[in-house]
Amino acid sequence: MSALDGVRVLDVSTVIASPFAAGLMADFGAEVIKVEMPKIGDPFRGLGPYHNGEGVRWAAMGRNKKCITLDLHLEEGKKIFLELVAKSDLIFENFRVGTMDKWGLDIETLKKANPNIIVIRTTGYGQTGPYKDKAGFGTPATAFSGMTYITGHEDRPPVSPSFSLADYIAGLYAAMSAMIALYHRDALHGKGQEVDVSLYEGIFRMQEILVADYTLNHKIRERKPNLSGTSSPGGTFQTRDGKWIVLVCSTDRTFEYLTHAMNRRDLLEKYSLNKTRLENDDYINGLVSDWVKSLTYAQMKEIADKDGVPVNLIYSIEDIMHDPHYQARNNIITFPHKNFGEIHMPGITPVFSETPGEVKWIGPELGEYTEEVLHELLGKSDEEIALLRANNII
Repeated sequence: MSALDGVRVLDVSTVIASPFAAGLMADFGAEVIKVEMPKIGDPFRGLGPYHNGEGVRWAAMGRNKKCITLDLHLEEGKKIFLELVAKSDLIFENFRVGTMDKWGLDIETLKKANPNIIVIRTTGYGQTGPYKDKAGFGTPATAFSGMTYITGHEDRPPVSPSFSLADYIAGLYAAMSAMIALYHRDALHGKGQEVDVSLYEGIFRMQEILVADYTLNHKIRERKPNLSGTSSPGGTFQTRDGKWIVLVCSTDRTFEYLTHAMNRRDLLEKYSLNKTRLENDDYINGLVSDWVKSLTYAQMKEIADKDGVPVNLIYSIEDIMHDPHYQARNNIITFPHKNFGEIHMPGITPVFSETPGEVKWIGPELGEYTEEVLHELLGKSDEEIALLRANNII
């Protein structure tokens, strides 16, 4: 038995945040029915990078989902959707605020179909506030969160994440919200409810340092290429053989380990406390930089690991693909693919001892499960399904 056996999810969202949330639940056994527009599908299917002209990411994003096509703009499509709502626990959607209302699928209509339905809504800026109607995409939302401002070097332009960080973080919050709402409804005998998730708030929630430092110390944190203001030493350093590593001492005990590794126990006399080290951050980081430069990466890693100093090579994806720890943890899994031969993707996390997740199939073709869902779940006949297809409803 899977952890989420018996939970049925309708994923009517597109691209990243909400589909990722639904996918996390699918990994642990929820039945996820992904609803896509006929002939069009989720735009994520066509996102790059490409191999032989085909997007390579859909296999992972669509895994474990039953993909059906259904036009929610049409009356018959809405009717069928509400039949699905009546048999489901959760809806994930990420349209602009009010879009489902315009389609005649407002919350009251959804509740009439299923009084216990839970609706997880993800947008760029939330369902309320003066910016609720702004187009919501991850990169602008990251800038709005305050993260982009502090990322990079102070003498260069701010740096945006090179992948859709805000979307994936919002997806984590959406999945967590779904589980909280399910627990409240089922274990505590509560009601179904709507949950309002935004792209920017997930990142902003992680930046208590910005809020506290500004409100108490009147300090606007600027861009620094290291951990300035939090712990010392810490940052990016280069070894004698040109390898880039990250080293950080987030506790005083860790700094003690580092002084042993560097054979500089004398530093403990004056710099044993993080507060003192931060006041002399440039000096401390300079000492660490000189030490790292004096060693090859292999030498430095051996010493650091032996003494318990948190350090790691800055990994490229090539490093990841060949690393024995990633392999031992099944962090990368491989599946057959009809066009690529095989496809690699991230494995399932976290690891459960009794109810581990499973990837049963990779992202299906557009509408691959339409007939199965309509026939087995809603009891539609072959003739009814054929008529729906003829009328472009599915």
